[in-house]
Amino acid sequence: MVPVKAAVPLVIIGAGGLGRELIDLVEAVNAVERRFQLLGFVDDGSPDEALLQRRGTRLLGPIRELARIDAVYVIGIGAPTARKAIDELMTGTGRRAATLVHPSAVVGGENRLGEGTVICSHVSVTTNVSTGRHVQLHVNCTVGHDAALASYVTVLPGATVAGRVVLEEGVTVGTNAAVIQGIRVGALAIVGAGAAVVRDVAAGVTAVGVPARPVGEPGEPAGKPSQ
Repeated sequence: MVPVKAAVPLVIIGAGGLGRELIDLVEAVNAVERRFQLLGFVDDGSPDEALLQRRGTRLLGPIRELARIDAVYVIGIGAPTARKAIDELMTGTGRRAATLVHPSAVVGGENRLGEGTVICSHVSVTTNVSTGRHVQLHVNCTVGHDAALASYVTVLPGATVAGRVVLEEGVTVGTNAAVIQGIRVGALAIVGAGAAVVRDVAAGVTAVGVPARPVGEPGEPAGKPSQ
């Protein structure tokens, strides 16, 4: 008889909307093969504990409590700078991050997924793609061949990242945006929702529109990214 592997204890950091979405991801993974035992959430804010209870889980305390819990973790927080700070804190305590890939995602060959990467439902990642630590690929996004996504990158729902694109640390690609092949987007830049990036984007810039231009560039009105 083949021995049954014990489920790995898991804690989600961040009990807001994204964190609660990760409950579904964990349940989907476990439906195929029981890999994780979800212990609950840690959060430094005041999340809605009733919502957590209705999902069969609970708040375990502030983030620092994870240092005393023998578990792996995943970060359910969207802000790249917050993910980086939490990663550094958890690494200092010796805690390891889990990598979650939804069973409905299509992930090709020769990909290298960094620790803590989260790939949500119906994502497509083709071949020879690399991700750094705690990268988030949200529902229905696409990442093409040979793309390199550095740590703490976020690709939001429906966005398309084409082949050979480089997204530097902490980049956010907005909902339904498109980044064409061979483009480099600098660290902590934001690509607005629905934008089409056809030329490189400098670090720290917010680029919006079709074609995407930095907010505040001559001829471009300042304001929120297009929705």
